[in-house]
Amino acid sequence: MDDVVLDLRGMCRSFGALKATDDVSLTVKRGEIHALIGPNGAGKSTLMGLVAGQIAPDAGSVWLAGQEITRLSTAKRARLGLARSFQVSSLIAEYSARRNVMLALQTREGHSYRFLRPVAFDRRLQRAAHDILARVGLEARASVEAAFLSHGERRLLEIAIALALKPQCFLLDEPMAGLGVEGTAQLITFLQDLKQQAPILLVEHDMDAVFKLADRISVLVYGRIIATGAVDEIRANPAVRAAYLGEEGEL
Repeated sequence: MDDVVLDLRGMCRSFGALKATDDVSLTVKRGEIHALIGPNGAGKSTLMGLVAGQIAPDAGSVWLAGQEITRLSTAKRARLGLARSFQVSSLIAEYSARRNVMLALQTREGHSYRFLRPVAFDRRLQRAAHDILARVGLEARASVEAAFLSHGERRLLEIAIALALKPQCFLLDEPMAGLGVEGTAQLITFLQDLKQQAPILLVEHDMDAVFKLADRISVLVYGRIIATGAVDEIRANPAVRAAYLGEEGEL
């Protein structure tokens, strides 16, 4: 178990009569991308919310690097190294790319957002933010407000913000959404390298991207995991193929 970074144990969450997450257990191991896939309405977003701390579970536990974090706030989880990028952008549109990353750096250090203005001129934070933006290829766009970045650039900026938290594990929620062919190819290459810094729990509808990236895949259907395995195992699994008929076509 030393290679397990993120460990979900028996996660359950209902909304009225609907069991959105039904006894889900999975692990994310060091150096891997573990993809979570499933038809629309399978419960993927709920599960990501449970992991990130935005939704409280009815039962089950979340462990990060051997520490239980089930009852910790989203901010405390972030400071411990659980970094999430969102399906819908959470960037501050009127802030430059640099200031968005500096905000994340402050969060990691436990500072309040209200102190951002005076430290906007902090050279140490500026240098750190520049180095992170360089890693994702956005150093030339550091001064551009997030609102004026392209869709693909905003995706990269979200990952830069996650990097600023020095994560132990990334949670990436549909990072390919809205990207063209070239942007998707670039992001795939970047994520293949990124997993060496910290493992990734990936939710993604682009199945070609999933099959290129994933070391393991878990398939969620009606809130339950019906299969976990390597790409070839998942492609060949009859239950998985049946779950996707009429939804994604052939796997």
